[in-house]
Amino acid sequence: MSGAQECYSRCREFKCTNRALTFRGKTSWCNWTNEPCEPKGCTYAVCVKRQLLESGVCGLTIKRKTRDDIEPEDMKVTEIPLRGKLAKKVGDRSIF
Repeated sequence: MSGAQECYSRCREFKCTNRALTFRGKTSWCNWTNEPCEPKGCTYAVCVKRQLLESGVCGLTIKRKTRDDIEPEDMKVTEIPLRGKLAKKVGDRSIF
């Protein structure tokens, strides 16, 4: 998670559900606790895009891991046998 950034209270998507966030100069201030706002441990900190993780990390800065070992030819295709009216409508005895 080298590219992951912690959530900060000046972010556009950050919101305080308790409506206690104010800005005093360059610092964001919590009127509920009378301390500087720290989204990492606050229970009222919410991301509008729902990307705030429990560890206080912004989910928008995390990249998804992809696996290279799965390729299309490795995937198995199973056939489903058909009977009755459905087989007549489709015209085949099996679909996949």
